Amino acid sequence: MNDRPTGQSAARVVAVLGPTNTGKTHLAVERMLGHASGMIGLPLRLLAREVYERIVKQRGAASVALITGEEKIVPERPRYFVSTVEAMPMDRAVDFVAVDEIQLVADPERGHLFTHRLLHARGRFETMFLGAGTMAPLIRRLVDDVEIRERERLSELSYAGPSKLTRLPKRSAVVAFSAEQVYAIAELLRRQRGGAAVVMGALSPRTRNAQVALFQSGEVDFLVATDAIGMGLNMDVDHVAFAGLKKFDGRRTRHLHAHEIGQIAGRAGRHMRNGTFGVTAQAQDLDPDLVEQVVEHRFDPVRAAEWRNARLDFDSLPGLIRSLETRPDHPGLVLSAPALDEVLLRRVAREEDVQRIARSRGSLMRLWDCCQMPDFQKTTPEQHFQLVMHLFEALTGPGGRVTEDWFAGRFAGLDRDDGQIDRISARLAGVRTLSYIANRPGWLEASAHWRERTRALEDRLSDVLHERLTARFVDRRTTVLMQALKDYGEADTQVSEDGEVSVEGQTVGRLTGITFQAEAGASALETRALGRAARQAVAPEIERRLGQLAAEPDEAFGLTPEGALLWRGAWTGQIDPGGDWFAPRVRLLGELGSAPARERAQRRLEAWLAGETGRALKPLKRLKTAVESGALKGLPRGLAFRLLEAGGVIDRGQVERDLAALSQAERRTLRTFGVRMGAHSVWLPALLKARPRAVAQAFTGGRAFRGRSQGVTLLPSPPPPPRRLSAFGLRAVGRYVAPVELLETMAERRAAGKGTLSEEDLQALGMTLGEANGLIAALKTTRARQPDRPGKTPKPVKDSPFAVLRALAAPLKPAAPPRRKRGGGKVRDKARKA
Repeated sequence: MNDRPTGQSAARVVAVLGPTNTGKTHLAVERMLGHASGMIGLPLRLLAREVYERIVKQRGAASVALITGEEKIVPERPRYFVSTVEAMPMDRAVDFVAVDEIQLVADPERGHLFTHRLLHARGRFETMFLGAGTMAPLIRRLVDDVEIRERERLSELSYAGPSKLTRLPKRSAVVAFSAEQVYAIAELLRRQRGGAAVVMGALSPRTRNAQVALFQSGEVDFLVATDAIGMGLNMDVDHVAFAGLKKFDGRRTRHLHAHEIGQIAGRAGRHMRNGTFGVTAQAQDLDPDLVEQVVEHRFDPVRAAEWRNARLDFDSLPGLIRSLETRPDHPGLVLSAPALDEVLLRRVAREEDVQRIARSRGSLMRLWDCCQMPDFQKTTPEQHFQLVMHLFEALTGPGGRVTEDWFAGRFAGLDRDDGQIDRISARLAGVRTLSYIANRPGWLEASAHWRERTRALEDRLSDVLHERLTARFVDRRTTVLMQALKDYGEADTQVSEDGEVSVEGQTVGRLTGITFQAEAGASALETRALGRAARQAVAPEIERRLGQLAAEPDEAFGLTPEGALLWRGAWTGQIDPGGDWFAPRVRLLGELGSAPARERAQRRLEAWLAGETGRALKPLKRLKTAVESGALKGLPRGLAFRLLEAGGVIDRGQVERDLAALSQAERRTLRTFGVRMGAHSVWLPALLKARPRAVAQAFTGGRAFRGRSQGVTLLPSPPPPPRRLSAFGLRAVGRYVAPVELLETMAERRAAGKGTLSEEDLQALGMTLGEANGLIAALKTTRARQPDRPGKTPKPVKDSPFAVLRALAAPLKPAAPPRRKRGGGKVRDKARKA
């Protein structure tokens, strides 16, 4: 490697400069693979891992080494080295060398490392620096005989203005500048948009790759990231939204520079696809001049590179500190402010034990190595100082190594995966510290063993962290369903035997018969996703079931007293309660399925129901047929028509005059149709059996008044129609509702008791004395209201059984039990004959 500060070399040196999405990194990798050996330095461990895996796929693991502060994968004879800029093995001679994001020479914390690589990292045949166009003047000043190649962006970048988080376009990346803000935005996107992947520089490569895979696969449409997204991470982002325009740079909170905004915004758009950038509604809108700079990629050039002396004096501790204070003597270089390692060196130099130990060149080099230990855990300065002191004392002690007991104890404290995101992240940071120690040459006993164990623990904690991030910031159920909607042709839809419907393993509802009940989501978004996925998932199955229903035999159907039509035991339709019993109308449940398939299924249910009512209500259907065909004429036809209207039960008092006028032949005709003319009612007894009543009740729609099976019930207000009462074998009597057969039984018992009812009678009838008297009074009133012509009361036929019944309608006397008189048997016989 050339050690001249001017960077002069006989090899070809090329600077490939331009905005993001110009293919610079891709070009460097391809150029490196064109040489027999090569090395590329990248700004992030995440990006180094990505490039390493890419090259392994092309050249095999035996040809590629990965070297970072916390991880070393070095095969026996590697040809290509992928490394972070800090960990580049500068003592390796290779044909090709590349350094990415070279504009970081201006970074206050890490700039001196990039500057050192710019000045000293050289390949035998070719060296390539990749970075922003703002570096061109400075590179020309610092590197002799450099060839500048400027590349144009492959796609256009435009400004979209401010937008609410809930209205961001899909495939958006939201950039925030603190972990707290990242989490808050991701949580909001989970509730409102289904979820977001999370990418931060502190994540391990494994966790970061898993989170990016969520976004790249389309499982989530949003990404929330820190400004680490601007450092070459390749993702299919269409829009970048800034949640803020200030960041803490390690020393102070400041506004983002124009070139930093351009670097991050430039992640929008890939290859030839254009991209947009903007701000969220909570952030300050960008200045028009700043927008113009970003869109046109026109930024102020980098004026100077951070520099720190790389030729350190290890002869004495004061000499080491003085060598770090050496100022550059070349134009374009500025002395870097003291970094963490230098601050630690000055701090430990005040310790008497350090001054006593660090007298040899070897011990001073050990001390400087310990001070360069990164603070992965972001602890307090005192805690990090104590760690550095322990390492230095262990490395300069009798064993010259960090003891395995100390390392194993710290490892055991981290070897657990309980807790949520913050705890897992803290443990991962601790594992990174141990990985750094295990990967330093000569620092640890059994270092190879512990390198494997720390790598395995990091992988395990990385997977757990990915699971925790996904569980917290991704509504997995909603995103899976939304993804299934996009690729519905390949979605895995299952209907279990008990009717549970699932799409891609996510339960979306339950299918019963032809009715689908979607599950309610925890949010409005989830509910919408469930509904859409469910409809698409079950529609084909319901279409199939509708066709199957239309072809089923009668045995597959059933009916409940509430009017529910069953198909194979599942509620499938509902009777229209206002329809004709013998030409019923049915409402098919649900809404899925094509109109023709639903209509065929509905017609099949109606055909079955018409047959069922015809069989169950056969006496009523016979009457209907006789009325419509003219088989019944005159008074019998009129009585039959009224029975049809009332559902098979009418008050005798309303038709008493017609009954009195019937001839014996007409009475016999009505009896052949099953009509019975009792003391208080005219009805069809066959309709009071269980099956006819159940079918008749089904046409009430479950809304009919249900009276007591025995005794009387007060009539509700408004009173139910007679047809609904008839379906339950009831009829209205004044302010009461009573079973038809109870009224006839009461008439018989009163006749037997010569106009009175005993206590035993009342108990058998299930009535109180007050109810019996009220019922008798209502029956008497009903009879009295039947006029022969308007304004007149009909005269009873002499010696008619109705005259006897009228006598029986006198109120009961609650006193003594009824006395038997002669001739009572004749009265009862007349009552029975009536």
